[in-house]
Amino acid sequence: MSRSGSSKSSKAQTENAVVKFYRDTRDEIVKVTWPTREEGIRLTGIVLIVTLISAIALFGVDTLFGSIIGFLIRAV
Repeated sequence: MSRSGSSKSSKAQTENAVVKFYRDTRDEIVKVTWPTREEGIRLTGIVLIVTLISAIALFGVDTLFGSIIGFLIRAV
């Protein structure tokens, strides 16, 4: 008998924890200051530019190291 009682109690605690999680999440989302459309577009552009610059830099470093390794392999 106590087994079914503890099962109901843990189930109620689990449901309460899930409900509390969703309520807390909703409350936090309401507090967020969302960017305007213009800010979102501007920040997206900045991210794309930084990503492009990083990709070019990494490509250059990779090419340089590849050339150095190729030179060392040919030298041996």
